[in-house]
Amino acid sequence: MPHTKMPAGAVSVRKCLAALGGLWVFLGLSAAFAQEVNLYSARHYESDKTLYALFEKETGIKVNVVSANAPELIERIKREGASTNADLFITVDGGVLNTAKNAGILQAIVSPITLENVPAALRERENHWVGLTTRARVIVYSKARVRPDQLSTYEDLASPKWKGKIVARPSSGLYDQSLLASLIALDGEEKALAWVKGVAANFARPPKGNDRAQAKDIVAGLGDVALMNTYYIGQMLHSKDPEEVRAAQEVGIFFPNQKTTGTHRNVSGVALTKHAKNPENAIRFIEFLTSVPAQERFSADNYEFPANPKARKHPLLESWGTFRTQDIDFSALSAHNAKAIRFFAEGGWK
Repeated sequence: MPHTKMPAGAVSVRKCLAALGGLWVFLGLSAAFAQEVNLYSARHYESDKTLYALFEKETGIKVNVVSANAPELIERIKREGASTNADLFITVDGGVLNTAKNAGILQAIVSPITLENVPAALRERENHWVGLTTRARVIVYSKARVRPDQLSTYEDLASPKWKGKIVARPSSGLYDQSLLASLIALDGEEKALAWVKGVAANFARPPKGNDRAQAKDIVAGLGDVALMNTYYIGQMLHSKDPEEVRAAQEVGIFFPNQKTTGTHRNVSGVALTKHAKNPENAIRFIEFLTSVPAQERFSADNYEFPANPKARKHPLLESWGTFRTQDIDFSALSAHNAKAIRFFAEGGWK
């Protein structure tokens, strides 16, 4: 066939179309290789980093993490509005998760897999957040000076029999604020305030330090009982610091209120942000974190109770047996937080 020369204009159009086609291919490939999920997290544990790396390996989705305390992250997401990079928000307190929901920065998680993994008691009613792990706030005591049958309830710690025997962390800590908020919900304001005054009157020394410090001070003989989160006991027993190991070995663990309202339990959870740019990846990440393998890793590495009931607990947690927990909505922790802070101030728990 004779060769027909195309008009110059047709050649230009053809070149443009070819160039555009190449551009679309390039953009498509770039999108495929730029899979990511952006996480704003108030959890700061090595177990989490391990899970993020596993998720990246399994899916090819890059996990980008911004770390800060929960109030700072909530304010940042609010301030950034629709331009935020945050796809997910993770924190360690049910009350704070509810605060984020009330701030209007979250959206419901639509994922049958996730809802199957996490029971309703560990989810926000409209699924604006779901639990990842739980931890119990227990009474720890000196094995040398206290018998378990001397312990019973949180409320009993206000009894004069514990005069000069209680060590505690400052009331600025969220863990005790949420415990007090739960007592306000269950016992009423008058009894909750009286409890703060009674416990403060029994302090062996002014409140100071973190949970680990309370166990160390009990072993040092500065007090006989304290409040601690269960996962700290696991961390201390497996610590590289001999002092921490010794302290954890020499204190006992008591789950209070087993014959009344149950032991205070708090939740660590994840939420999908309202303006998530990578919602599909975010949902996939939530499904991964609530799966049995990931849940067992949380428990094995950080000594937390899995939210997924199908996941096995660390043997240490299994050794504690089952226990009754408070039957309250986690939203009560945020609803009564301001009162809890005020009651601590009025009751002398600094």
